[in-house]
Amino acid sequence: MKIGNVEIKNGVFLAPMAGVTDRAFRYMCKKYGAGGMTTEMVSAKAICYKDKKTAKLAFIADEERPCGLQLFGSEPEIMAKAAVEVYDMFHPEFIDVNMGCPAPKIVNNDEGSSLMKNPSLCGEIVRAMKTALSGRCPLTVKIRRGFDAGHINAVDVAKVCEQAGADAIFVHARTREQMYMPPVEYSTVAEVKSAVKIPVIGNGDIMCGLDAVNLMKQTGCDGVMVGRASQGNPFVFDEINHFLEGKEYIPPSNKEKLECVKEHIALLIEDKGEFVGVREARKHVAWYIKGMPGSASMRNRVNLAESTDEMMSLIDEAFMN
Repeated sequence: MKIGNVEIKNGVFLAPMAGVTDRAFRYMCKKYGAGGMTTEMVSAKAICYKDKKTAKLAFIADEERPCGLQLFGSEPEIMAKAAVEVYDMFHPEFIDVNMGCPAPKIVNNDEGSSLMKNPSLCGEIVRAMKTALSGRCPLTVKIRRGFDAGHINAVDVAKVCEQAGADAIFVHARTREQMYMPPVEYSTVAEVKSAVKIPVIGNGDIMCGLDAVNLMKQTGCDGVMVGRASQGNPFVFDEINHFLEGKEYIPPSNKEKLECVKEHIALLIEDKGEFVGVREARKHVAWYIKGMPGSASMRNRVNLAESTDEMMSLIDEAFMN
């Protein structure tokens, strides 16, 4: 599928996840078949204020492209200025507007999924950003089903964003009120797809290849976006690609998983240094070993690891059992 003039292999995207989808994580997902990456959400205000830490979140390496950069904020002029600045600095293949984050600290600041309560503002933000970008790259929007059960307005917001210039819509088929818990209402994805002419990508509870196939068949959407199922499991993208192509999927061996984990953690530590990298690696290793024999006790030990050598030794031990 294409977003603007950007080709996304099989229309399979990695979802933006705060504190998760850093460069190392995106690289591993790309290696195992994700067609499009998206950065962690980046504050538009922080970009405009030249915050160095935020700029590091927005960095995109050549080997992970095509990669989009997600901005969050609520002021059209700030969002527009930030869009131009991040494009000129990092040249993402597309810029995405966060209208779906359910985190209280984002919502309470009238950002993220809170924007869905004000469709006209959604349109103003998209229009300002699209005008400012002036053709530099496509502009996408990530929305939810609505803010709560009493305000299901994904179709209305999608239409407004399309009219304002959005090039694609990502739809998380839950309300903000539902956060990340069931049920997922994929009928909303189908309704949005029927309502707009631009590409629509479905998101929410895509845990395996069969889920992706079923979503696309049921809704007619153009692609899928995978979030939590990729945590500790970048292989899910390979599985999805096999299912979409009608091919048999053979899960990775224990040896292949071990090599993947060690490569991921090595990249993470290389990027962030040993002190920060090892501590951030703890959650990733816990995800990789989830469900394995002895994973609970191993997770406790991993959470105490403080050096690269100690972490790598524990990973070896976990996958030898």
